[in-house]
Amino acid sequence: METKYLDILDEETLAFVKHTEDFYPPYAVNAPIPEQRQYYDALCREYHIEYPEGVSSSDRTLKNREAFIQLRNYVSVSGVSRAHIVFFHGGGFVVGNLETHDSICAEFCGRTGCSVTAVDYRLAPEHLHPAAFDDSLVAFQRIANETDLPIILVGDSAGGNLAAAVSHTARKEEKQPIGQVLIYPALGGDQTKGSYIEHANAPGLTLDDIDYYHRIRTGGKGLPQDVSAMPLLDEDFSNLPPTVIITAECDPLADDGRDYRDKIAAAGGKVVWINEEGLIHGYLRARSTVKRAADSVTRIVEAIEMLADGKWEYN
Repeated sequence: METKYLDILDEETLAFVKHTEDFYPPYAVNAPIPEQRQYYDALCREYHIEYPEGVSSSDRTLKNREAFIQLRNYVSVSGVSRAHIVFFHGGGFVVGNLETHDSICAEFCGRTGCSVTAVDYRLAPEHLHPAAFDDSLVAFQRIANETDLPIILVGDSAGGNLAAAVSHTARKEEKQPIGQVLIYPALGGDQTKGSYIEHANAPGLTLDDIDYYHRIRTGGKGLPQDVSAMPLLDEDFSNLPPTVIITAECDPLADDGRDYRDKIAAAGGKVVWINEEGLIHGYLRARSTVKRAADSVTRIVEAIEMLADGKWEYN
């Protein structure tokens, strides 16, 4: 870790970095894919939090042509939902599943009063791009047809990429999301400048990690220059749903959030970008041990509640 992070990160966040590396060491990205997934699954189990009282979940399966998409539905004991969240998990399109983000989905359900569906899209390298995007879009379309509730798309990291890509594509759909909340999303920004260079060696995610995940996602062919892979490259940012982007200060991806905000704003859309001071990529897991992370999750919950109520409270 470079010296500057010792100055920027507080003691709780530094402890989170250290504990994370005990389960998912920096060299894990060079391990065989099955081993990477074991590391990541163990890390997420370490930070699992029990469901809020009254929240329960159940699993089901959707068919997408010859593929099967696993979904996990979360509901509150009240049975009354103000909106429905469709959640896409992070993990570089390579790791992650319904279990790794189980407790955060349950928390969003319990704290927002929204029902939630988590989407277990297909992963690379077994299924190259656009498999994850295809599954995410089909899941959104099916859920939209099944519910009368307004839908909010939420995703972290790679899942933020998928949520944004679905939002751009869903402008053609009869039922569109009423909002999107993107948490430290990877949106296809310029890797030669800004946060990509300043935080190229940040704890939690490095520029080398990002390049690695891009290669695995495409089988080494390079990402296509279209919205399904890189939402920032879309030529049209009009008619997107109200958008809340929350990034971490010490993250190569931070400027993706700023640039995405600027493009939506230029097209006349409702958008806000919050860059969380002193936090790193993946901080959702730290919400029970790091006050800065807990405060950020509260802001995420408040953003979801705002969108669910059909309001816009940012200047």
